[in-house]
Amino acid sequence: MSVRIKICGITRPQDAQEAARLGADAVGLVFYPLSPRNVNPDQARAIVRALPPFVSVVALFVNPSREAVEAVLAACPVDILQFHGEESPDFCRSFHRPYLKAVRVRPGTDFSALAAAYADARGLLTDAFVEGVHGGTGTTFDWSLLPEERPLPLILSGGLDERNVAEAVRRVRPDAVDVSSGVEKSKGIKDVARMAAFISGARHGSV
Repeated sequence: MSVRIKICGITRPQDAQEAARLGADAVGLVFYPLSPRNVNPDQARAIVRALPPFVSVVALFVNPSREAVEAVLAACPVDILQFHGEESPDFCRSFHRPYLKAVRVRPGTDFSALAAAYADARGLLTDAFVEGVHGGTGTTFDWSLLPEERPLPLILSGGLDERNVAEAVRRVRPDAVDVSSGVEKSKGIKDVARMAAFISGARHGSV
């Protein structure tokens, strides 16, 4: 089965349309005020309206309040929630929506414990650990830290781009890959050629 592909940090409808046209399975919208890729509800609605059918919309949060998540859910259609902070399992599941839990990987990360705690998650999204930063760093991590046994689907992110994604897919065999800064020409603005090369590389690596 081909690896699934998410283009995250979309800020413009035209970038969402191009990602979908090129074959992305999902787009990610960032609802984190400290991110340069943060979008407001009006921007999110415009992006969602631009998408064709069967492209999933993922809403990314970092340690949000309940009210912040509920406001986004009320404002625009969202298929999956992605929690990138220290959110508890009870908080993540309390919205009764499919969700992903991000894990910042470093030596000693206990994947078995995380999979048990977030057993109802659609998957664990692995990212590089950078002190004080909740993702979006464009930094890779040591893929050998990922376990062979995976009770939950694994989404690989962290420093992926069109140059390394094929190797990453071949070595890690993730269920999905997630990219943001690796396909940009500036923060929040996607590069069509880089998105095309990334998607091609991911598909090639999964063959």
